[in-house]
Amino acid sequence: MNVRSIATYTIALIVSFFHSGAWAEDAKAEAAALATAMTNVPITLEQGLKASEAQGKPISAKFEIEDGGLQLSVYTAKDKHFFEVIVDHTNGKIKKTEEIVESEDLEHANPQGIAMSKAKTSLAAAVASVQKANPGSRIVSIYPELKGGSPTAQVTLLQGNSSKTIGTKLD
Repeated sequence: MNVRSIATYTIALIVSFFHSGAWAEDAKAEAAALATAMTNVPITLEQGLKASEAQGKPISAKFEIEDGGLQLSVYTAKDKHFFEVIVDHTNGKIKKTEEIVESEDLEHANPQGIAMSKAKTSLAAAVASVQKANPGSRIVSIYPELKGGSPTAQVTLLQGNSSKTIGTKLD
C-alpha cells in the first residue's frame, strides 16, 4: 500500500469513527425522546397491529415522533397495495389510512411485504412473544425481513431511556 492509499484509508476510518459516534448519540437522543413521549401511553404496539388489521395485513409498525408529536404508524398490505395506517395511541382506533405511493416508503414496504408473505407468525403474535420474554420493556417497533430466505423481524424495545433491538423468527 502506498502512502496516499494509507492516508485515504486512515481518513476514511476517522470519518467512519466520528460518524458512528454521532449516529450512536442521535440514537440515544431519539430513544430518550420516544421514551418521554410514551410516558402514560395506554396503547401497546400489539394493540396497534391488531387495530390495523381492518386495513390489511400488518407488515411493520412503529411508534415514532412525527411533526413534533407521538404517532403509531402501521404499514399494511391489501390487494397488492400498501397502506400506512395511523392508529390513535390514546384509544387504539384508526385515525387515518393512506395508500403508500412515495418511492422511499415503497422501498421499505416491498421487502416487508415479501417477508410477511412467507411468515407463519403474525407481527402481533411475534410482539406478544417478545414482550413476554422481556418484562419491564416496551416494544416500540417491529420490522420484518428475510434472512437466508427465512422471515425474521427486528424488534426494538425501550426500557427507561435505553433501547435495544433483538431478532425473532417469523416461521
